[in-house]
Amino acid sequence: MVTGRGTGIDDISLGKKINAINKAIEINGPFEDAVDLLSKLGGFEIAGITGVILSAASHRVPVVIDGFISGASAIIAGEIEPRSKNFIFASHRSVEIGHKVILDHLGLSPILDLNMRLGEGTGAALAMSIIEASSKILNEMKTFEEAEISEKI
Repeated sequence: MVTGRGTGIDDISLGKKINAINKAIEINGPFEDAVDLLSKLGGFEIAGITGVILSAASHRVPVVIDGFISGASAIIAGEIEPRSKNFIFASHRSVEIGHKVILDHLGLSPILDLNMRLGEGTGAALAMSIIEASSKILNEMKTFEEAEISEKI
């Protein structure tokens, strides 16, 4: 289990958060599989994002994950269908310790590492321009031969 301060809660709130998570695990465990875990501990947002990742992967459409919640969803999607991990890009590495654990578990290297803890999809918004530029370079950039560039100067 990994949790953190999120957007900056104090020590008392962090302790309450850890206790709530431990109690939820104690009450609802053991878990048969990822779907069982999701149904007992996950919120609607995690279930929804997990579904988006699985659906996108089934259509060979890449997904950009941003922070802790979408990362947790990616782990669950990867447990349900391991091949779904092949379609996931990590937009950035958050300063949240749990986010590093998530990316390591998924075997993903983030596109950006800017010490962000903003939320709201800011990492994904920034990374998309890099992903789009990379796609254009791979698909539209001409070779020297196609561009009729001479090897002689």
